[in-house]
Amino acid sequence: MDEHITYVGLDVHKETISVALAVGGRRGEVREHGQISNTPAALTRLLSKLSQPGAVLRFCYEAGPCGYGIQRQLTAAGHDCVVVAPSLIPRKPGDRIKTDSRDAINLAKLHRAGELTPVWIPDLAHEAMRDLVRARLAAVRSLRQARQQLSGFLLRHGFQYNRPAWTQMHRRWLAGLRFEQLAHHIVLEDCMSTIEAATARRDRLTAQIETMLVDWVLAPVVHALQALRGMALVTAATVIAELGDITRFENPRQLMAYLGLVPSEHSSGGTRRQGGVTKAGNGTARRMLVEAAWSYRFPARVSREQLLRQEGLPKPIRDTAWKAQMRLCGRYRKLTRAGKPATIVTTAIARELAGFVWAIAAQVPRPTN
Repeated sequence: MDEHITYVGLDVHKETISVALAVGGRRGEVREHGQISNTPAALTRLLSKLSQPGAVLRFCYEAGPCGYGIQRQLTAAGHDCVVVAPSLIPRKPGDRIKTDSRDAINLAKLHRAGELTPVWIPDLAHEAMRDLVRARLAAVRSLRQARQQLSGFLLRHGFQYNRPAWTQMHRRWLAGLRFEQLAHHIVLEDCMSTIEAATARRDRLTAQIETMLVDWVLAPVVHALQALRGMALVTAATVIAELGDITRFENPRQLMAYLGLVPSEHSSGGTRRQGGVTKAGNGTARRMLVEAAWSYRFPARVSREQLLRQEGLPKPIRDTAWKAQMRLCGRYRKLTRAGKPATIVTTAIARELAGFVWAIAAQVPRPTN
C-alpha cells in the first residue's frame, strides 16, 4: 500500500514554493519536481499534475511566516498535509549546503520515514483570536518602551519621581516640570502623547478581547482558568490562544515540556547533569505563566477579585484552584527558605502551575467544533 503513496515536500517562501517528491517504500525514488509560485492558482495546477488514479499524496512543509493557508487549501482538496516544527527537523551535523531544492527533498524523505513532528493547526476563529491577543501584547511592549524612554529622558536631566509612577498624581508632576531649553519641553510633550496613545491602544484591544471572547469556542476554558490565582481574563485568554486545546496533551508533563519549563539535561554514562529550563515551545504562554507565578509569593487566600471570577464555576474547578494555591504558595516559601534565587523559584512555580492549568482544562467539556 505504501508504494502507492507519494510524499511531497514543500519549501515555502513568500513568492515561491520548491517541490520535491518521494515515492513510498524504502527504495522509492526521491527527486526534485521544480518550483512554483506561492499562489492558490499555482498550487491547484500542481495538484492536477501530481494527482493520479489510485495514488495518494501526502504533503508537508515547515511552519513559518506564510501561515496555514497552504495546509487549509490542500486539506480542502482532500489531501493530507502536515505543518512541521522547524526546530524538530533532524539535520546532519556535517551538512553545510542549504538550498531550497535540498530542503524540499529533505522534507519529502523525512516525511516518508515518519521523522517529522507536526504542529497543532488552529482553525480560522482561533487564529483570529490569537492575532488579537498578540496585537495587545505588541501594544503592551510599545507602552513599556515609551515609558522607559520618558523615564530615561527625565533621569538624564535630574528629575526623579519617588512615588508610584504612571498615576494621575504622576501626570500632574510631569506637567509641572520646567526646563531651560524649549526643545526639552517639546520632547516631554511628545513622550507623554506617545504614552497616552499607547495606553489607549492597549485598553482598546483589551476591550476587544473581552468582546470577542463571548463567541469563542474555548471561552469556557478561559473562564475556568480564571479560578487560579494570577490568571485574570487577559492572561487566561493569552494562554489558551497560544496553546489551543490543552486536552491534546496526554498528561501535564507533556504540557510542561511543550512550554519549555522542564530542565535541560546532558547526561552520559553514570553522570547526570541538569541545567536551566529548555525554553522550548511557545514563549508567550511560558511568559504568561511565569508572570502569574509571581503572585504565589504571598500567603494563600482567595481575594475579592478572585472570588468574583470564580462565581458560577463548578465546585471541582474551585477546589482545584484552592489546591493550587495551597501547594504553590507553600512551595514558593520552601524554595525561598532554601536560598534559591527568586527567578528560579518563580520558574519552578510556573512549571507546577502549568500542571494545574492542564488539570482545570481537563475538567471543562471539550469544544464540539
